[in-house]
Amino acid sequence: MNRRQHGSHRHSLRAIAHQVMIERGLWPDFSGRVEAEVAALDGPAAPGKARDLTAMPWCSIDNDDSRDLDQLTVAETAAGGAIRVRIAVADVDAIVEKGTAIDEHARHNTTSVYTAAQIFPMLPEVLSTGITSLNPGEDRLAIIIELLVGPDGSLDGSDVSLAAVHNHAQLAYDAVAAWFEGQGPAPEPMTRVKGLSENLRLQDSAAQLLRRSRQEHGALDFETLEPKAVFDGDQVSGLRIEEKNRARQLIEDFMIAANGVVARFFEAKRLPSLRRVVRVPKRWDRIVGVAALHGESLPGQPDSRALSQFLARMREKDRLRFPDLSLTIIKLLGSGEYAVERPGQAPPGHFGLAVRDYGHSTAPNRRFPDLITHRLVKSALAGGAPAYSVGELEELARHCTEQEDEADKVERHVRKSAAAMLLESRIGERFDAVVTGAGEKGTWARILQPPVEGRIEQGFQGLDVGDRVRVELISVNVERGYIDFARA
Repeated sequence: MNRRQHGSHRHSLRAIAHQVMIERGLWPDFSGRVEAEVAALDGPAAPGKARDLTAMPWCSIDNDDSRDLDQLTVAETAAGGAIRVRIAVADVDAIVEKGTAIDEHARHNTTSVYTAAQIFPMLPEVLSTGITSLNPGEDRLAIIIELLVGPDGSLDGSDVSLAAVHNHAQLAYDAVAAWFEGQGPAPEPMTRVKGLSENLRLQDSAAQLLRRSRQEHGALDFETLEPKAVFDGDQVSGLRIEEKNRARQLIEDFMIAANGVVARFFEAKRLPSLRRVVRVPKRWDRIVGVAALHGESLPGQPDSRALSQFLARMREKDRLRFPDLSLTIIKLLGSGEYAVERPGQAPPGHFGLAVRDYGHSTAPNRRFPDLITHRLVKSALAGGAPAYSVGELEELARHCTEQEDEADKVERHVRKSAAAMLLESRIGERFDAVVTGAGEKGTWARILQPPVEGRIEQGFQGLDVGDRVRVELISVNVERGYIDFARA
């Protein structure tokens, strides 16, 4: 199979993605009923009697190419050295009513699926990148999650409410991070908003406090490699790794804190809610074994603080192989899932984040569990019956877990297909690699340049996770996303 057989890489990847969506039980296209409902929409939801917070210097920070903007942030100083952070999350429910055809599509897929050549949005783009997106220069309804961050990173107070907001500046992670670290100028949209630069510095301070507090409690700090295809025209020309930076961490820290606030909001009102959980790992003994291979020891019982400290030491010791160690530990921890918390029930928590209370509430344009949570929040604020019964939530928790797993498989398949396209003209070449997986299902390795993972089909005997090895590329299958190596 050679490069010429595929013609346009972008066209081929779209066809592969569309087919894999169907195979995984996801709907790649919107029905006529959905399109008819979209055509009948008048525009954004009217603010009505919602509290007016539009004058605050709200801004969004997201990927350079993001068009579905779910949240805005702003901060202000408070008494006693505390920082008050407000997070505005798009009120998608104000437009997407429960039981409509639009809602049915979102409920079926449960998430947007992001592939190299095409995005399969959970909601039609007229909504997710338009009237339900917190676009710059527009007034929008939002759910406001308020945090009072103490000087020690503790949350001394919180609130959940509804308000109208205005995005005064759309910013991108990399540009903001470069400015934070003195490596680049202030992003142009920031310079047009009075006081925004000072506000972002304050937000960064609050985020650092939150992060430090979580790490002290044992939050796990991973670093994984998920290469993103780079196109030259319609051809895959390379792979790019999105690296962590302070702007990404700022949003991550705020979203984790906000999701905790919303979970505790339901707990205080003794209402059922949908939680995102990562249970205590069943394969802790294997995690202990992996640590021993690196000359380290971990307690016999699961201990997130000890694991966090081990990961920090390994990051400093070998940054090259740390992403592969991260991936190994993530696999051994087990995947996250959605679960229902009933009033008075002790939640299982999120082992990886070292938090007890965690739900998904900050990305309703992209994730259906967040839309579920917003409906529950709004029914609670209105003093009415919960928007979903416990029985509905139990069924939705199972369904959202399953569909999110299928969506991950679609994204992973297309990433591998794009990598196979990049490598199909390099059969017979040799590469330096690191073993990333070894077990009954096979032995896997990631070559260092380009950062692509494949299966070692020949000569894998005796190899174990973390070993450095020289491999030869022996075959690829673009349609199936297969990349096969032999030990050189």
